[in-house]
Amino acid sequence: MNRNEADVTTATAPSQAVLTAGDRCDRCGAQAYLRVEIKTGGELLFCAHHAREHGEKLREVAATVHDETHKLDPAAPAAGSDA
Repeated sequence: MNRNEADVTTATAPSQAVLTAGDRCDRCGAQAYLRVEIKTGGELLFCAHHAREHGEKLREVAATVHDETHKLDPAAPAAGSDA
């Protein structure tokens, strides 16, 4: 019997280096500013509010953390500015 089936893998694409407006918090759907890669595999995205709320537990399970909450500081220079 000849079957037309695709091979399926569980590999995931590598995380993007920079979070974009399309990256949404896994808790509430707001824009994500924190990406946490979990030691056991996978990743979670959080808005700044939920990153603070769950910060202690996230540090326990994180392999890496990519934090862009500095983008929320109104005093921070805009990307590409000469400041």
